[in-house]
Amino acid sequence: MSTRATDLITVRPEGLFCAAGDFYIDPWRGVDRALITHGHADHARRGSAAYLCATDCAGILRVRLGDVSIESLPYGVQLKIGDALISFHPAGHVLGSAQIRIEVAGEVWVVSGDYKCAPHFIAEDKTCAPFEPIRCDTFITESTFGLPIYRWRAQPEIMADINQWWAANAASGRTSVIYAYGLGKAQRILGSVDASIGPLACHSAVTPLNAHYCAAGIRLPEIEALSDTPLKGRGALVVMPPSGAPAKWPARWGEVSDANASGWMQLRGARRRQSLDRGFVLSDHADWPGLLQAIAASEAPRVLVTHGQVAPLVRHLRAQGIDAAPLATAYGDEGEGQ
Repeated sequence: MSTRATDLITVRPEGLFCAAGDFYIDPWRGVDRALITHGHADHARRGSAAYLCATDCAGILRVRLGDVSIESLPYGVQLKIGDALISFHPAGHVLGSAQIRIEVAGEVWVVSGDYKCAPHFIAEDKTCAPFEPIRCDTFITESTFGLPIYRWRAQPEIMADINQWWAANAASGRTSVIYAYGLGKAQRILGSVDASIGPLACHSAVTPLNAHYCAAGIRLPEIEALSDTPLKGRGALVVMPPSGAPAKWPARWGEVSDANASGWMQLRGARRRQSLDRGFVLSDHADWPGLLQAIAASEAPRVLVTHGQVAPLVRHLRAQGIDAAPLATAYGDEGEGQ
């Protein structure tokens, strides 16, 4: 079961389609008009003729997609597209991430994209606007971590653990390398760790994204580029996407201790399979309580679940008396950890 022919949003081979506005949301194929929830590669793909996103997402899309037609709207500002009234609202996932509210003839749907939320929707992550609950008739939710096992600790506790690991490595003359997705989590770590412990450096893929965060008023410490930077014996912390890891650590880095920051580190075997020294449970997605909190706050009598642990969340919602169903989409993982 997924969407019905009479639904405000239906699934087509290109992606989620709103016939009333003749647009797609996060299409996985090129279309004439694409509304984008955020800049991660599984939601913002090349090939569409025109893109519309939240204001802080526009620069990120230009970095990711190149010279394409991009328009943007501030959060909360409404725009009429055909017979559909749309607006973008904070999703709390990464900078510029948005839920998309669509209203047609008094019926309201919300496509959440990816999101995270702290208890009571507090802005725990200072690098993006906090999740904003929106009342609607149908809520399309992700379920990346849609199992009760996934429960995140508070961000200050996680950052304290990262600082402790980094400081111990620095005291022993080791370079600390932490793998983190280049958009969102990298900036979250760079902006939250204790920069007094040692130098901070990041992979070249992260640098242009850092610039957009700074342009949006997000404060980041001084960060060195990795190219030809001597790190040996300096006790540096290097933040890089897993795909950027070299086959062999450069000699100029000295002895290295590595770690991954990901929600998947909640699973005991994940760090062992990756042969890591440490694993930190840090995700830009909602955990199980966060998913339930966001769904409850939407007050939606109907919930469509996609992208992740779909079946367990659908079963749980149905047991609570909610009209829940799976929604088949082509969204994948973000390629570098979540």
